[in-house]
Amino acid sequence: MNKSFLLLLLFFATLIPAKFANADQNSVVLKVKIIGVKDGDTVEALYYQFPMSVRLEHIDAPEKRQPFGTKSKERLSDLCFGKNATIISNGRNGSYDSRGRLIAEIFLEDGTNVNKEMVKFGLAWHYKKYSSDADYARLEETAKKNKLGLWSDPNSVSPWSFRK
Repeated sequence: MNKSFLLLLLFFATLIPAKFANADQNSVVLKVKIIGVKDGDTVEALYYQFPMSVRLEHIDAPEKRQPFGTKSKERLSDLCFGKNATIISNGRNGSYDSRGRLIAEIFLEDGTNVNKEMVKFGLAWHYKKYSSDADYARLEETAKKNKLGLWSDPNSVSPWSFRK
């Protein structure tokens, strides 16, 4: 990602008021359009004319080669592809992973939290290594109890274990 894009991104991010419960003074809040879905926890968003990769915060979805990997990607696509959304990334300059993806929660115009929906439908794990959010933990427990999505498989393997 080039430096001029990042500077422009940070400039515009300061102009958007943080109107969401999850946003605080240090959050980066951006209005985007979702233009692609790479897998169950990564989307491509368009911020003005700039494409950016967004990694969904708090969750980890099955890898493409894992059971439910394709279903997870399809569900994420059904939820947000082609839609306008607000992304919120915590931290003054946003948070990025080692692949340069912005780590954020995605909210649709109707207020739907896409990240939580993925856990709610049993198509992503609550990524406890990087998140202690109690809402995500509760959603995962409910999906497990109801054997939704990946929880219908008693031998489901977490993506972080699968990657090893």
